[in-house]
Amino acid sequence: MSVEKYPNNPMLGRRQIVNGKAGKYVWQTYKEVYDIVIKVGNSIRSCGVEEGGKCGIYGANCPEWIISMEACNAYGLYCVPLYDTLGAGAVEFIICHAEVSIAFVEEKKIDELFKTFPNSTTFLRTIVSFGKVTPDQKAEAEKYGLAIYAWEEFLQLGENKQFDLPVKKKSDICTIMYTSGTTGDPKGVLISNDSIVTLIAGVKRLLECVNEQLTMKDVYISYLPLAHIFDRVIEELFISHGASIGFWRGDVKLLVEDIGELKPSIFCAVPRVLDRIYSGLLQKISGGSLLKKKLFDVAYSYKFYNMRKGSKHGEASPISDKIVFSKVKQGLGGNVRLILSGAAPLSAHVEEFLRVVACCHVLQGYGLTESCAGTFVSLPNELSMLGTVGPPVPNVDIRLESVPEMGYDALASRPRGEICIKGNTLFTGYYKREDLTNEVMIDGWFHTGDIGEWQPDGSMKIIDRKKNIFKLSQGEYVAVENLENVYGVVSDIDSIWVYGNSFESFLVAVVNPNKQALEGWAAENGVSGDFDSICQNPKAKEYILGELSKIGKEKKLKGFEFIKAVHLDPVAFDMERDLLTPTYKKKRPQLLKYYQSVIDNLYKPNKPNA
Repeated sequence: MSVEKYPNNPMLGRRQIVNGKAGKYVWQTYKEVYDIVIKVGNSIRSCGVEEGGKCGIYGANCPEWIISMEACNAYGLYCVPLYDTLGAGAVEFIICHAEVSIAFVEEKKIDELFKTFPNSTTFLRTIVSFGKVTPDQKAEAEKYGLAIYAWEEFLQLGENKQFDLPVKKKSDICTIMYTSGTTGDPKGVLISNDSIVTLIAGVKRLLECVNEQLTMKDVYISYLPLAHIFDRVIEELFISHGASIGFWRGDVKLLVEDIGELKPSIFCAVPRVLDRIYSGLLQKISGGSLLKKKLFDVAYSYKFYNMRKGSKHGEASPISDKIVFSKVKQGLGGNVRLILSGAAPLSAHVEEFLRVVACCHVLQGYGLTESCAGTFVSLPNELSMLGTVGPPVPNVDIRLESVPEMGYDALASRPRGEICIKGNTLFTGYYKREDLTNEVMIDGWFHTGDIGEWQPDGSMKIIDRKKNIFKLSQGEYVAVENLENVYGVVSDIDSIWVYGNSFESFLVAVVNPNKQALEGWAAENGVSGDFDSICQNPKAKEYILGELSKIGKEKKLKGFEFIKAVHLDPVAFDMERDLLTPTYKKKRPQLLKYYQSVIDNLYKPNKPNA
């Protein structure tokens, strides 16, 4: 539809590299992209891939990513994003589990893809590079009987062939998006055309209601991974409006420069990016002159005071915006009117700060791959919604379900319970895992596993997690019980409690060392004192940390699953202090309460500077 309505609008842009230097953004129009999409589709079909075939896409965001994805949409193929943050074997697992027969791959990921051989070659028949292919890579692929093509070469495959576009239904599966499971393998979330179309309609309606509707003049910076649902649906939303998507160069250090060149109007981010912007700005302010600092404080207090009284951000203090905050706006290119944060919770102080200084709306959203991303979005100019994820989007039903074992009552005066979602944005099921689907889908309601609390204004606050799994600030899931089982193998410890939360980027732990083992180590290493004082010794902590890292490496844990700081407690976790259940399960909320000051101290010295 967008190609018919806006054939000459710029659709996909990337920076032109001249003599090794990045220049201006160069654009392909909707019509130009459409023509390539049809070529790609014809080429895919001429490789023998039929409607309903599985097509993998592997690599950083770029125009070819979207073109491959749209070719899947046009020709009724399942688009299966492949990505490696799920761990070493994930790409291989996804190719084999989804039975991917053709994969589009970023040039520098081709060798990574080869690491999935020979297992993946049972299904994989064709590889297409987003760029070039080296003679060595050609030889390697052919050794396993696979065809491999450079991008331009692939486009010519379907040159004189014409395949009809199949008639597609709403209920057809559009994409299988794999998400990190709590235990074991990633789960393939089946997302239908209907889910994505419904979601886009809901977000469109929401933006219209708050007078922030998208237009074809809007510009988006594409850097959050397209392999995740958050970025994917936002880009689909932009395409549906005939708006423009500019791609970053794939390097975090160059992102600010790309933003300065592109001047986007909408900026989506995960809290980790916004935390960096926040601490970068604070550093700049504290590094400036006393007068500048004072000016900033006065402008901030005055503007925030007026916003609290109900002024919109643009009207709260135009003079402060002009003199003080315009520099912040320029830092994001000067045109940003909406910053949308998702994927993990944004700290209230960062959200408040950005709402005041960024001269644009800062909205926080909540959703899951299973709900096709945005299910709740906070509203512009509603300062009372700070720290919440806002009300539900227009086309879903939400209810809370009591969780008595955790003390959450959905019918209390402060309704709290597990967030359940119903509506057409929901996924169709987990691919080949009906058992897992039936665990979370009950009577049409999807059980998220997140605990929410309704606010009097209709917004939702996420307060807990039903199972012992959480996200770190960079959006990575951690299944603690699983990790504690891994680390529990270390012979020098009797028990371990691993802790992390969505505002920190690394894990810490409280350990009960094995008395005999630690005293033996101390005697050998000239560390004197009784068991209690050995536990206080920094050398002992370092030793235990080393042992934990050793087992982590041996078990091939991911970087963020490693423990970065430990506290050694000579007294074992016990029921007397209410730290264990009668069946010796850890009581996590109680452990946190008991060790709160210890945890705070473990995070203090390790705070990395942004």
